[in-house]
Amino acid sequence: MVIGICDDEKNIRDMLEKHVKIICPGAEVLLFSSGKSLLSYTGNLDILFLDIQMEGIDGMAAARELRQKENGVTIIFVTALEEYVYQAFDVEAFHYLLKPFTWEKFAQVLKAALKKHTDEAPEGKGTERSFLVKCGNAHVKIPIENILFAEVYNRKVVIHTREGNVEYYGKLADLEREAGEDFFRPHRAYLVNFKYILKYDARTIYLEGGEVLMAKQKYPEFVKQYLQYNRRKAKRHGN
Repeated sequence: MVIGICDDEKNIRDMLEKHVKIICPGAEVLLFSSGKSLLSYTGNLDILFLDIQMEGIDGMAAARELRQKENGVTIIFVTALEEYVYQAFDVEAFHYLLKPFTWEKFAQVLKAALKKHTDEAPEGKGTERSFLVKCGNAHVKIPIENILFAEVYNRKVVIHTREGNVEYYGKLADLEREAGEDFFRPHRAYLVNFKYILKYDARTIYLEGGEVLMAKQKYPEFVKQYLQYNRRKAKRHGN
């Protein structure tokens, strides 16, 4: 989940970022100080909090350009100007937060936007499996095959993917159970996806995106399971 915040006032950006991370601690939050910097960003945003009154390209103009580019980001306007509410419909805004608002109202709107993404997430191809991570009161769906490895850090589970990291409160054992036979627990603090292993030795597994420790007593079972994984992989490819 990638959430953008575009506002030309730093204190507003920082405050919005703080509350987004309280509600959705696993989200990646990107900050933009102007409409120009927002439009120059070439990555994907899932949700965007967008101020309207800004120097240069204002929020409404930025929203129109995003829609012209067929960008489907969920836009939530954050403004003190009530008169723009009807224009918000023209750019298919999800919500219009009128300043000053309470943080309870902010949380309600963000959670509704997160739920919208959960409800509209494509199921994908028939055999694709996903792991649901609780993010505030909503859930974020992570395709199992996209997980490079996971680790326990500061009492949180951190899932590493090519798209970024997702943090949540939970048990690594739950992810291990859902992940299946193509994953292995080489250490109590780590879970690795065989698919992304580059090399290994008796102490360390080197993967895309990082390296993890190998517990001494786990090494023989790891070698056995990794060989079995490669045999399954060969069969799937007809070798």
